[in-house]
Amino acid sequence: MDARLNFFTSPIAGKALKHFTSAGKALADSTLPASTQELVKIRASQINGCGFCLDMHTKEAAAAGETSLRLNMIAAWREAKVFTDAERAALELTEQGTRIADAAGGVTDEVWADAAKHYDEEQLTALVSLIALINAFNRLNVMVQQPAGDYEVGQFG
Repeated sequence: MDARLNFFTSPIAGKALKHFTSAGKALADSTLPASTQELVKIRASQINGCGFCLDMHTKEAAAAGETSLRLNMIAAWREAKVFTDAERAALELTEQGTRIADAAGGVTDEVWADAAKHYDEEQLTALVSLIALINAFNRLNVMVQQPAGDYEVGQFG
């Protein structure tokens, strides 16, 4: 399977993705816990059906010490006992932020308030930005049908 476009050799994609990557680096350096960041990226990627991002972020999370039990339970996080209340709040915000078109009001006040109980303003800013960024990456990869399965940990730096 080949991608519809080669984002790895395109000059315009290279310029655009440089900015996406810079945004990702700024968020990775935030005080939002790294494990929460990976959970968010994985959950949004599951919802959006982005195999490339799922491949990347599950491998990165495992390499950072995330357990296979938690990785396997992300899609069913509501029924799983392995996530903290803060992680649950982040996952719910991720779901509502990813599925904006499915709800006329977007993210509910209740979900926002729950996230705000667990994260300070800077962490919430990072969380919202991360949800938006992973959704952008998902959409790029899904539209061009970027193949998945060959990602190696640390491949993009």
